[in-house]
Amino acid sequence: MIRPQQSNMRVLHFYRTYSQSYGGIEQVIYQLCVGANSQGIQAQVLTLSRDMREPQLDLEGHTVVRAKLDFEIASTGFSFSALKKFRQLAEQADIIHYHFPWPFMDVVHFAAGVKKPTVLTYHSDIVRQWFLLSLYRPLMRRLLASVDRIVVASPNYLASSTVLNHYKSKVEVIPFGLDRQRYPAPTAQSLETWTSRVGAKFFLFVGVLRYYKGLHILLDAAKGSNYPIIIVGAGPIETSLKRQARKHGLDHVHFLGAVSDQDKVALLSLCYAVVFPSHLRSEAFGISLLEGAMHGKPMISSEIGTGTSFINVHEQTGLVVPPSDPRAFRNAMDKLWNKPERAKSMGQRAAERYQALFTAKMMSQAYADLYRQMLAPVNGLADNTALTVRT
Repeated sequence: MIRPQQSNMRVLHFYRTYSQSYGGIEQVIYQLCVGANSQGIQAQVLTLSRDMREPQLDLEGHTVVRAKLDFEIASTGFSFSALKKFRQLAEQADIIHYHFPWPFMDVVHFAAGVKKPTVLTYHSDIVRQWFLLSLYRPLMRRLLASVDRIVVASPNYLASSTVLNHYKSKVEVIPFGLDRQRYPAPTAQSLETWTSRVGAKFFLFVGVLRYYKGLHILLDAAKGSNYPIIIVGAGPIETSLKRQARKHGLDHVHFLGAVSDQDKVALLSLCYAVVFPSHLRSEAFGISLLEGAMHGKPMISSEIGTGTSFINVHEQTGLVVPPSDPRAFRNAMDKLWNKPERAKSMGQRAAERYQALFTAKMMSQAYADLYRQMLAPVNGLADNTALTVRT
C-alpha cells in the first residue's frame, strides 16, 4: 500500500551532541535528517555545545539549534538553557524524537511536560557505569514507559537486551542505514598513495579508539603474524594501544590516527578485510562495520548479542568469533587471509546484504512510515497498515 505523504510534518530530534564530524549516533541522526526532505518531513535537531558562536545553523536541509553545554557528569551533558529551547521547539513539532541514552534528556522530557507523540531510538544499553545506572534506573524506566514508540536497530539487540524485554509491545526494529552516494569517491592519486604506503593487502579497523572496541584483543591476535593491520581513528586509549604494540614488537600494525573522509574511503576500497574486535555490548551496532559491508569487504567480528552480528552473518558475509578471544580472532584472520576466493565471495554477499537491509533510504522510509502511523490517530486518520521492516 502506498500512502500519501503528509506535507510539512515537523520532527524534533534531541541528543547531547551533533556536529559535521559524524560517527555513531550523530551519523544516524544526520542520515535521518537528510532523508527527511524526500519524505516531506521538516527536521530539526536540538543539541548541546560549548561553542555558541553559531547558536543556530542550517545543514543540508535541516536546522540545528544549540543550547549551551554548562557542565558534564559521567559523559552526560547538562544545560540550563536547554529546557526553554526544548519547550519552544517542541511546541512547533509534530513528533519528538529522542535518542537514548542521555539521562539529562529524561529530565527535560518530564520537566517540559511533553504532550506530543514521542519516539525514542534506543541506541544502547548502559553497560559500564553500574553504580550510576542504579541511581538512574527509576527515571530511565519512567521515560521508556512514557514514550509512545521505541526503535532498536537490530533484532539481535532486542533479543539480548534485558531492558527492552519490558517494553516489547511498543518496540520496532528499524536497521540503521548509510547512503553510499554521500561518501566521496577515492581519487586515483589517493589510491596510489595509500597502496605505496600500506601495501596491496591488509586488514583494516576504522573507529574511535575506546575501551569497548577490543583493540587490545586484536593486538594480541596479531602476535607472531606478519599481516599488515591498519588502525584508523583516534581516541582515549590510543596511547596505551601504541604502548602495547611497541612492547610486543608489532611493527606490522600501523596507527594512522584520524584521517579525512577521502582517505578513509580509499582505505576501505583497498583493504583485504575489515576487522572489528568489539567485545562489549557498548558496541550496539557498528556503523564502521557497516561501512565495510557497504564497500563489499569480508568482515571479522565478535558475537556480543548486538547489531554487529546482524551486519556480519557468520560464514556468509565474514566470520564471527567469541568475544575476548585472541586465538579465535587470529584463526579467523588466518582463514580469510589464506582463502582469497572465499574472502571475495563473502565481501560480495556483504555488499548485497547492505543493499537489501542497510541503505539510508530504507531507514528514512521506515521512520517516516512510523511517524505517520503515530500521527494518524492525532489527525483522526485511519491507518491500520502495520510497519514492516525487513530483517
